[in-house]
Amino acid sequence: MKRTLALTLLLTLLFCGAGFCEAFEGEDDRVYTMMDEAGAEITQRMGRMYEGDEYISGDNRLYRVISVDDENGRAVAQCLGDEPGDAVSAFAALADKADTKKLICMYSTHSDESYIPGDGESSLLKDAGIYDVGEALKKNLEEKGIDVTYSRETFLPHDAGAYRRSRSVAAELMEKNPDALIDIHRDGVPASQYETEVEGNDISKVRLFVGKSNADAAENRAFAKKLKAVADDEYPGLVKDIYIGKGNYNQDLYPRAILLEFGTHKIEKQKAIDATEYMADVIYQTLYNEKSAAGKTGKEEKSGAAKGIGWLIGLAIVAAIAFALVATGSFRGAGDKLKSTFREVTGGAFGGKKKKE
Repeated sequence: MKRTLALTLLLTLLFCGAGFCEAFEGEDDRVYTMMDEAGAEITQRMGRMYEGDEYISGDNRLYRVISVDDENGRAVAQCLGDEPGDAVSAFAALADKADTKKLICMYSTHSDESYIPGDGESSLLKDAGIYDVGEALKKNLEEKGIDVTYSRETFLPHDAGAYRRSRSVAAELMEKNPDALIDIHRDGVPASQYETEVEGNDISKVRLFVGKSNADAAENRAFAKKLKAVADDEYPGLVKDIYIGKGNYNQDLYPRAILLEFGTHKIEKQKAIDATEYMADVIYQTLYNEKSAAGKTGKEEKSGAAKGIGWLIGLAIVAAIAFALVATGSFRGAGDKLKSTFREVTGGAFGGKKKKE
């Protein structure tokens, strides 16, 4: 009798626990707004907010939700001050464990997520836009010498059971012993929440999402904070914030598991795709504690090359003027010599016509 009772209790805990997490991970169709105690808006997210949820803003202020008004989709959060930096240093030990072979595994739990500007719909049951973003991130990571496995398996419908269905794939990916496990998503708030400019390029911000209902929550959080710290240093404005919500989002499978939200359904999909170039570099530097061989993004390299050519041309002009001045002994003579030299080099195309003798 006691054995039967114990077994019944164990099964009840297992099934109720799974349902408990699913209830938190189920995406509400509404946008919730987080306000501070004075009534000023802090942020928004598609999905329910819960008491105890935490939020690290772009300027690293820590907030904790103290009340929720479900009827109006609002939550009030108390500012706890600056987010401590100790968790970032706690991540360093994880980075040291990365294997010589670099491997990252990715999947997309919400397989229908798409972008209205680019896909035409916010939800597609086939060829959803989120996979274009995932493939772009995969490509940019591979260009840095990282092997990437990106599962394109779908987990429809987009409901509270999606994370349960994606869990088996996440577990299979973990058998490969990756350096990180990434779930690729997009948010569902107004586009203005995610629009940003990085290095003169209009792209989408990226939100980092951490599930707090698991034993690895502290390490997941440390991983997210390190990603943000690197992004803030290298590409200010890229990482929007970190949301720490109820549920585990399969992050209990690994300390270096993270959910990334690239933009929102109302932002141009290309902006989300462009953000992957910068995010790939952030992920590389965070995991391997070094700049990649292609350390700068392609956009940076083009800009750097242009600047380098500009400097060379400038130095050449200065050197030519100095040489002509020394050779002729006067500014007028130097000017004539430069014109003559330029005319000879360009075949008379520039520098004026040579006077007839």
